[in-house]
Parts: sequence; structure tokens; C-alpha cells
Amino acid sequence: QVQLVESGGGLVQAGGSLRLSCAASGITFSHYGMGWYRQAPGKQRELVAGISSSGGSTNYADSVKGRFTISRDNAKNTVYLQMNSLKPEDTAVYYCTARFLSQNYWGQGTQVTVSS
Repeated sequence: QVQLVESGGGLVQAGGSLRLSCAASGITFSHYGMGWYRQAPGKQRELVAGISSSGGSTNYADSVKGRFTISRDNAKNTVYLQMNSLKPEDTAVYYCTARFLSQNYWGQGTQVTVSS
């Protein structure tokens, strides 16, 4: 059974930082590209950041470039999202995804709330 379990969300003031983690099980983690998406109330889900299976390639939404960093530890089957200089518009539910060929899995999400 595949599980992606996010943690690290919470309430933070604008300008603060949070580190999200996503622990994967039930998959060969090192084969999967990983990503973080977010969905704010009334808005579509959007890609925040992605990282290749080896960790050698990353991509970011323009809105988070220079503030967020995605990384992974294949020995721990975990992907991270370091979020700095948080803004109220970063408030959303953040989801972890794992993708390999036609397989695509999602976590249950973790709430991030940034107060002004």
C-alpha cells in the first residue's frame, strides 16, 4: 500500500519559515519524481516545486522562486519543502506527490497558514 504522509504545516507569521516533510512508503522512492502542490480556498491546485528522482533537477513556480527549496533524501524516503519569507498568499493546503511513468500518488495534505 502506497502512503505519502506530509507533516510540518502550521500557523506562522508573515516573514517566517516552515519546513514540510513527506515520508513515502510502499514505493521504490528513488524511482519517483516528487513534487509539492498547493491549493488555496476557491483556487485551483498548483504546482509549487518538483524534484527529479535523483535530486539533480528541480523546478519551482515563479511565485516561490528564491523563497522555497525542495530537496529529497532517498535513504530516508523523504522529500522536503523549506519555505522561507512566507507571505499570506502562501496560505493553502500543501500536497506531496510521487510520479513514475503512469503512476501518480498523492498525500492527504497539510495546512499552511500565514498570518499578516
